[in-house]
Amino acid sequence: MQYSLGIDAGGTFTDAVIVQDSDGTIVESTKVLTTYPDPIGGIKKAIDELDPECVKDVKLVSVSTTLSTNTILEDTGFPVGVVLVGDYVIPEEGFPAKYYVRLNGGHTSNGEEAAPLDEEGVRRFARETRDQVAAFAVSSFFSNRNSEHELRVKQIIKELTGLPVVCGHELSQEVGAYDRSITAYLNAQLLPITHRFIKSIMQDINSRGIGANLLMLKCDGSVVSMEEALEKPIESIFSGPAASLVGAAYLTKYDTCAMVDVGGTSTDVALIKNGIPELSNQGAVVGGWKTMVKAIRMETSATGGDSHVWTEDKKFYIGPRRVIPLCRAAEEYTGFLNKLKESKNPSRKLLCENIQPTKFFVRTGFAPMDLSATEEEVYDAIQSMPISYTELFQRLKKQPSVRALDNLIQKRLVQAIGFTPTDALHVLGDFRRWDVEASVVGAEKLAKFMSIPKEELCSNVKRKVAWNMASDLVSYLVEGIPAPVIEKMLSGENFTRFKVETPVVLLGGPVVAFKEEMEKLIDANIMLPEHSSVGNAVGALVGKGIKRTEILIKRDFAPITGENATDEELKNAKEVVRYFVFVPEGRQMFPEYIEAVDFATKTAKQIVMDYMKSAGYSANEVEIKTTKKEFSIRESEEPVETKIIVVGVGTSKIVVEKDVIPDYMRKKATSSRRAAEHSYSGK
Repeated sequence: MQYSLGIDAGGTFTDAVIVQDSDGTIVESTKVLTTYPDPIGGIKKAIDELDPECVKDVKLVSVSTTLSTNTILEDTGFPVGVVLVGDYVIPEEGFPAKYYVRLNGGHTSNGEEAAPLDEEGVRRFARETRDQVAAFAVSSFFSNRNSEHELRVKQIIKELTGLPVVCGHELSQEVGAYDRSITAYLNAQLLPITHRFIKSIMQDINSRGIGANLLMLKCDGSVVSMEEALEKPIESIFSGPAASLVGAAYLTKYDTCAMVDVGGTSTDVALIKNGIPELSNQGAVVGGWKTMVKAIRMETSATGGDSHVWTEDKKFYIGPRRVIPLCRAAEEYTGFLNKLKESKNPSRKLLCENIQPTKFFVRTGFAPMDLSATEEEVYDAIQSMPISYTELFQRLKKQPSVRALDNLIQKRLVQAIGFTPTDALHVLGDFRRWDVEASVVGAEKLAKFMSIPKEELCSNVKRKVAWNMASDLVSYLVEGIPAPVIEKMLSGENFTRFKVETPVVLLGGPVVAFKEEMEKLIDANIMLPEHSSVGNAVGALVGKGIKRTEILIKRDFAPITGENATDEELKNAKEVVRYFVFVPEGRQMFPEYIEAVDFATKTAKQIVMDYMKSAGYSANEVEIKTTKKEFSIRESEEPVETKIIVVGVGTSKIVVEKDVIPDYMRKKATSSRRAAEHSYSGK
C-alpha cells in the first residue's frame, strides 16, 4: 500500500495526516503543539505519533508552514545587500535593509535603457558588503519590461562573492519597482532559513527510511517542488490559510465553497471557485511591507481559540492579543492551578487588558536586548514560573508599569497567560483537551467582576466568537460593506437573514461548538467535515500544481524612417505602429498585432508547461486555460495594451473518491455552486 503525508506547522499546532493514495482515504491524523521558534521539533513529534508501518510506505510529503511569515513579522531574517538600479525614491521611514545602494541604470516602460548600468558601483558595493550579508537582492526600474540590468548585476555579484542573488523580475512581472524591491529583499532574507528548514525535513524523512518526493504549499494554494521553494521562499507566506482552503474543498468534495478556519490566533475566511482559490488583486502584505506575491484573498480577524478574554466596566472583550489558555497553562506549569486559585484579584479600578484577575506572565526563551530601565526592572521580576500583576506589585514593592509590561510582550520576551474562548468551551463541555478545573476557576473569577454566573459568561463568549465568524464571512462575500450594515444583517430584525448561496465549510479544532450558533445568524449550508480539525494538513497535501503567467503586449509608435517603412508608408504617414511583448527574458518587437498575440500566447503556455513538468506533471495531467484582456481607446483601433493570461492546473496526485456524498447533499451542493458561480461571475 502507498501513502502520502501532509504536514501543517501552524502558529499553535502542528498537524499531520496520512492519506491512502489509491482512494484518498485519510488513514490517520495527529495534532501536537508547534515548537517555537524552530518548527522542525513539532514536525518530528507529529510524525513520531503516526503509525510507523504507514510512514515507511509514504511516497509523497507536502508541507505548509508559518516559518516565512513569522521570520518577516519578527524581523529575524538574515542580513541582505540590496542593489536598487534606477531612479528609486526611498520613503521617509527608510528602506528596510541595513545594506543597500542606489545606482544609475534601469529602463523605461517600453523596455528601453533609461541610463547605462553603473557596473563599477555594483562591484564596489559587493566587495564592501560580502562579509556582512548572507545574500543579495537586486531590483531595477522596469525590470518587468527588460531584465537586462538585473541579470548583469546578478552575474557580477555572483562572480565576486559566490553568494545567492535574487532578482525582482524573477518574482513578479507586475508594475511597481519599489514593491518589487521589497519582495526581492524579503525573499533573499529567507533563503538561508528556508534552506536549513528544508534540509532538516529531508534529513528527518531520510532517517526514517522514507523515499518520498517532497513538496511545499504556496500562499495561492498550489504546491511546488523543493527546488522552487528554496529559490522563492517568500511565496510560502500565508500558506496556512491557503492550506485550510484547499483542505476544506478536499474534505467536502466541493469544487466551490467558502471556508471559515478558526485557529489559535485568528479566524480566516476565503473562497475556492471551480477548484481554484480566489486570489487577491493586491500583493500580500506582511509585517507592514507590501509585496508582489499573489496570495489567496482572505478576510482575517484577531479572534481565535487563544484570544484573550478580559473584562472592564462589567463588559467582556475578546482579543486582539493572544495568550496561553488557563487550561493549557495548568498542564504546562507545575503548581499553576493552585496559584490561579489563590491569586489575589486586582482592584476593579485598575482593570485593563494587562491587569486582570486571570492574567499571568512568564518569560520566553528569547534573550533581552535594548531594554529601558523600567522594562528591565519588570523583566527581572518575571521568572520562568507564571506570575500575576498583583504578585509583581508585591515583588517590586510598587505598581508595575503597564506600558513596560506591554512592551515586553510585544518584544516577545514575556508570554501572557489568560482566559480564552478555549477555556469557555472547556467550562461548557463543548471541548475537552486540557485541565477543565483551571478553566472553571478562571471563569468564576471573571464572572464575579461582571456580576453574572460563569455559565452565562462562557455562553456569551461562545456566541461572540460565532458572531465574529459570521461577520467575517459576510464581510468577505460582500466586499466594502460597512460594519453597522453587517450588524443589522446578523441581528435577525425585520424578519430577514443573510443567505449564502455556496456551502460554508468550518475548520479548526473546536469549530463544532460554533456551528449551531452560526446557523442562527445566517442561512447557509454549513458543513463540518470529518477531520476538520486537521484540515490544514490535508490541504498541504492535496494542493494542486497551479501556474499562472501573464504577458503584456503594448502598442507603440516609432518615427517613420527608411529602415522601418516602405516608400509608400514614408509618403503617407509620420509614424509606424509596432508591438512590444514583454517576457521574462526581455522584450520582443513585432510589426503586427496578431503576431505579437501569437508569440505571447505560445511563450506563456511554454512557461506554464515547463513549470508543471518540473513539478512532476506530464502534458496529459495539465489543463490549460488562456484568457486575453484587451484595453482600447477606440473600438475601431487595435488594443493599446493586451494581457495574455495562461493558467495551468495539474490533476491531484491522490485519487479522490467522489461517491462519498449522499445524493440529497450532492443536489444541494450543485445548486449552491451554480448560485456562487453566478454571484461571482463579475470578479
